[in-house]
Amino acid sequence: MLSKEIRRYFPILNQEINGHPLVYLDSGATSQKPVQVIDAIKKYYEFDNSNVHRGVHTLGNRATEGYEGAREKVRKFINAKSTKEIIFTRGTTTSINTVARSYGLANVKEGDEIVITHMEHHSNIIPWQQLAKETGATLKYIDLEEDGTLSLEKVRATITDKTKIVSIVYVSNVLGTMNPIKEITQIAHEHGAIMVVDGAQAAPHLKLDVQNLDCDFLAFSGHKMCGPTGIGVLYGKQALLEEMEPIEFGGEMIDFVGLYESTWKELPWKFEGGTPIIAGAIGLGAAIDFLEEIGLEEIEKHEHELAALAMDKMSTIEGLTIYGPKDPSKRAGIVTFNLDDVHPHDVATVLDMNGIAVRAGHHCAQPLMKWLQCNSTARASFYIYNTEEDIDQLVAGLRTAKEYFSDVF
Repeated sequence: MLSKEIRRYFPILNQEINGHPLVYLDSGATSQKPVQVIDAIKKYYEFDNSNVHRGVHTLGNRATEGYEGAREKVRKFINAKSTKEIIFTRGTTTSINTVARSYGLANVKEGDEIVITHMEHHSNIIPWQQLAKETGATLKYIDLEEDGTLSLEKVRATITDKTKIVSIVYVSNVLGTMNPIKEITQIAHEHGAIMVVDGAQAAPHLKLDVQNLDCDFLAFSGHKMCGPTGIGVLYGKQALLEEMEPIEFGGEMIDFVGLYESTWKELPWKFEGGTPIIAGAIGLGAAIDFLEEIGLEEIEKHEHELAALAMDKMSTIEGLTIYGPKDPSKRAGIVTFNLDDVHPHDVATVLDMNGIAVRAGHHCAQPLMKWLQCNSTARASFYIYNTEEDIDQLVAGLRTAKEYFSDVF
C-alpha cells in the first residue's frame, strides 16, 4: 500500500472529531486537498491575481500562463491529442449538460435512442431525460447483472442503429463497478452512436487514456481528485467540438460582436464564456502534478487493496450487506453497505460519533436504489490517504453501531 507519509500533505486530517482522530471515508463525495494544491491557489491570489487572455501587463500574463498551463496538464493527464479538446467547466454535471444541450439538441430527433444504465448518477440521467422529452427520442436502460456489473451481451442487445448517444459511468459511485468503457465505445461506434463517459469517479483513481478508450466525450470534476471545488473538465474530440455551438454567451468566448451578429472564438475558448475559473484551473493543475508524482497505477492498486481488505473484514459482521461486485478487482475503492434493521443515517451518525466520516443516503442514484430494492445505503469510499488502520476503525465503528441499536430495539 501507499506510504502513510502521504497523509502529512493533508492538513485537514490532523484533527479530532468528537474526541477521536478523523477517519475520512467520504472521498467519493469530495476528496481532501493536499498542501500543494492549497499553496498553488494561495500563490495565485497573493501574487498573480488577474484576469486571463485580456491584459498585456505582467500579472495578466502570469495568470494566463497558469490557466493555460493547467489545460496542458489536463491534456497530458488524459492523453488528449490537443488542448483544443479540453474545456474547463464547473464540474461533471456542467460538462454532461453541455454535451446534451449542444450536441444533443443538434443531432438527436424523434425516434432516435439515448442509452444509459441503472447505475448512473443523477447528473448522467436528468440531462438525457430532458433531451428525450424535448426531441421525442427514447431513453433506454441497459439492464445490470445481479452483482451490479454490465454484460457486453446486454450492451449489444440494447444499442441499435437508432441509438445516437450512449452515456455511461466509468466507475459507479455506489457499486464501485468498473465498466468496460473501451468495449462499450466500440459497440456504440459500430452503430454510429457517440460515446459519453462520466469519469467523475474514474479520473481520481485510474490512468485515463481517451485515445485508447476512443470515447467521444469525457466529463470529470477537480474536487474528487485533490483539486478545488467548482472546476471540471469536458474532453471532446476536436471534430465534434468544432461542429457544436456554445450554450453560454458573453465575454471571453467571442471573436467579433456586431449590433446583430456575433462570431465565436476558436476552441477551446468558445465554450468558456465569462471570466473563467482561473484559480480552480491552477489548483487542478497542481492536483494533477501531485497525483502523477504518486502514480495513478499505484493509486489504483492501493484502493483495490483497501477495498478487498474492507470487504473481507466487513463481511464478518452479521447482518451487514455489501452491494456491488464481490470480486475486488472489478471495483474501485468504494464499499456501499447496509446493516439489517438500522437506517444508514443512524449508522453514519454513530460512526461520526467515533470520528469516522462516511456517506449515507441515495447518493444521487435513486434509480439504482430502486434496482437494489432499498431507499438508501451507507458508503465508505477510500483514497490515497486512507490506511489499513482506517478500515479497522470502520469495522469497529460498525460493530459499535450494531451493538447500540441491538440494545435499543
